[in-house]
Parts: sequence; C-alpha cells; structure tokens
Amino acid sequence: MKKPASYALVLALVILAFIAGLLLKSGPGDNGRAAKAKNPAAGQSEPAGGDSGEMSSAMPAGTVWITPKRQQMIGVTTGRVEKSPLIHKSRLLGRVTADETRIYVINATVDGWITKTYPNTTGSYVKKDEVLATFYSPEFLSAVQAMLFALNAMDRVQTSGGETPAQKDQLAQFNLNLKQYRDSLRNLGMGELQIRKMIETRQWIENVDITSPASGFVLVRNVSDGLRFDKGTEMYRIADLGRVWILADVFESEAQFFGPGTTATVILPYQKKTFQATVSSVLPVFDASSRTLKVRLEADNPRFALRPDMFVDVELPVTLPPAVAVPADAILFSGLRKIVFVDRGNGLFEPRAVETGWRLGDRVEITRGLESGERIVLSGNFFIDSESRLQAAAQGIYGEASRDPVCGTIVDEVRASAAGLTSVHEGKTYYFCSAECKARFDKNPGQFAGNPVDKGHGPEPPPFAGARS
Repeated sequence: MKKPASYALVLALVILAFIAGLLLKSGPGDNGRAAKAKNPAAGQSEPAGGDSGEMSSAMPAGTVWITPKRQQMIGVTTGRVEKSPLIHKSRLLGRVTADETRIYVINATVDGWITKTYPNTTGSYVKKDEVLATFYSPEFLSAVQAMLFALNAMDRVQTSGGETPAQKDQLAQFNLNLKQYRDSLRNLGMGELQIRKMIETRQWIENVDITSPASGFVLVRNVSDGLRFDKGTEMYRIADLGRVWILADVFESEAQFFGPGTTATVILPYQKKTFQATVSSVLPVFDASSRTLKVRLEADNPRFALRPDMFVDVELPVTLPPAVAVPADAILFSGLRKIVFVDRGNGLFEPRAVETGWRLGDRVEITRGLESGERIVLSGNFFIDSESRLQAAAQGIYGEASRDPVCGTIVDEVRASAAGLTSVHEGKTYYFCSAECKARFDKNPGQFAGNPVDKGHGPEPPPFAGARS
C-alpha cells in the first residue's frame, strides 16, 4: 500500500510542477507585451491597439504614426484650429506720384525764340502768374497793332456822356472788336495780366511773358536764352504737389479688400512722418511686370513732404468676419489638391484635403475640411507627407496609381486625366506618362492593352490600381 501511495504523490508533484512552469512561461511575456502596448515609443513599430492592418482599416487613408522622439527630431509642432475674426494690417510698398489733375503743361502756341529767362530751374517752386521767361514772335505784331488801334479809336469816340445814337453804335462795335483782339492775343499765348496792362497803358508790348498757371514745382524746363522754338514745343511742366497720389502694389488675391474710401496710413520710414490717405474710386491698374495691381491712394501733402518717385510704406487695415484660418505653412500644395495633417493623438497624423478661401499675409481661410477645435501640424509637415506617401494607403489622397501600358511607368490617374493623357479601349481607360506613349498606344492598342509590362521602371502598383472601366 505504501508503493502505490508514493507513486501517486510523485505523479501529483510532476503535474503541479508542469502547471507552474506554464504559468511562469506565459506570465512575463504577456506582461511585456502589455507594457509595450501601453507605451508605443518603447520599441514597437506600430501604435498600440492592433497591427498595421487594423490601423489602416480604422483610420483614413494615408494616416501615419510617428513616435514622439522622431517628431522632436524632425521638428513637428501642432496647433489648435479656432474660428475667430481676423484683424489684419497689410503693409505695402507705395510710390508717390503727382496728381494728374494738378499737372500743368506750357506749350508754345507760335514760332519764336526766347529773349529772357529767369532763375527757375527744375525743382524750383513758383507761384501762380509768376513770370518764367519772355519770348518774341512776329505773329504778335499784327495782333498787338490791331489792339492798340481799337483802343485809340475808342478813346476818340467816347465823350462825357452826350453820345449820339450813331456814336453809341460805333462804340459798341469798338467794344466787340476789342474783345476779338483780346481773344486773339490770348490764343497766341499772351497772358491775361499782360493784356490788361496793355489796355491800361496803351503801350506797345514787344516781348510776351510766359507765366505760371498755378503755384507748384517745376518738373520740366526746356528754355534757355536765345532758344529758337517751334509751335507745340513743351517749354515748362509744373505740378501742384499740395495733394498727391500714392500707387501701392497689391497682390491680386488681396485687392478685393481695399475698396474705394478705405483709409490708409502712409509712413515715411526715414523721416518718421505719417499721413492719412484714401483709396481712390478708380479701378486698380494691373502691372504686367510685377504681376500686381496698383491701387491708387490720394493724400494731402502739407509742407510738400511727399515728392514724386519717393517710396513710402502703406498700412491698410483689413477686418474680416469670423472664419477658420490657419498659417500658410500648414498647407501642402500638391498641384491639384491642398492637404493639411490633422493630429489624431498618440502620434497619429491624418492627411486631409481642404478647400481654401482668402489669403492675407501668412493666414489662409479654410472653407471646407477642418472644424474648429481640431489640431493640425504647423511645421514639419513635409517630413510627415513623405512618410504618408511611402504607404500604399496614401494613394487614396494623391490619386489612384496606374501603370503606363507602353513604357510601364507608374502614373497618377488624376494628373494624367487633367493633362489629357488617357485613352479608352474596349471599355477600359488607360493612363500614360507622356504624349509619345499615348500616341504609340492609339496607333496599335491591341499590342499593349491587356499585356503585362515589365520594363523595370518601378514597383508594381497597388492591387486596386490599373485600368479602370
């Protein structure tokens, strides 16, 4: 009885030892895997909660997972998207020009030559009716002589008030002739002051004065002593700089915010002076060389601090209603689409296509694709984009991939369609990398359609890529 009892005891001990060994073998391994699941950065290559297949099926196409350590290495920063009004101050470069309505050009109305000039050169300030130079022209001889003859004849006819009806008629005719002679002298280029002086003194005037039509600065001076000139020659150009124009270069996307009547601040950077200007009602003029629109502003110019061709800074305030706006660097422009990467937490970044609206400075409006409160990548998105493109799931964002049936190159279906590099054969659409490949296919479709191509031009496309019916 003792032997069977001892055998049974030994067998029980063996069984217990076997069970204990199983528990010891499985326990630490499970605990290690659980620890790794709780800490994705502890050495595993995919996020906790499942394998890559489960992640790709649960997350949108192109989602990538990057460890915190690698995020720090590539400089990834994120920020929260908020919907708020935008108060922006656009700072533009402006150039001062003279007001075209205040520019006066003095042209020669007859042939002649300059007899005397005065010390008024380009840039000099002259007053209204100031004499700039004098000239002589034979065409004035007959007009001046006729004026003096009419004045002398009028003096002989006038009496103390007892004129006869015939004398009154003759006096009225003299007044009419005098007006015609004055108009003739004015049309020849004689100023009103000199004509009035000749009427008052009844003296012969040989040289005609060139006077300034307004107070301003001399922009052009083409006279000198003894200069012979022809009719139509520009002798002086004078600008009244009491009010000037400022032409500011504005990008086409921003011109809509600077409507007529908008008040702007003009700054002289080196003199620390500011002026108030108003956007003119004139439509902006497009400059083909700079590819910008020139907005015209009008400003008063006290003490003539603003001179033509000076560069100034223009600050235009812009206030927009609440909208979702993000930094321009957060958006990736892939040509056909605009992508931002949304931070989904735990190192997951989702590429998302968005639609944009206005752009002011470094802020871009998001009209579709983002909601207030979401977090997006602000910097380092180019590295994340590279990771996303390496995954086959990213094809759902950047376009389906197909193989060119002629040369075997992998092509983007969206871009090929946009470029017109497609052909339909027997109900299937084929995509090409170039017009030459398309021409070869169209010439003999049966040679390439349906045949596998192995030209060594890259890896095979994903299972879902290829000809589409």
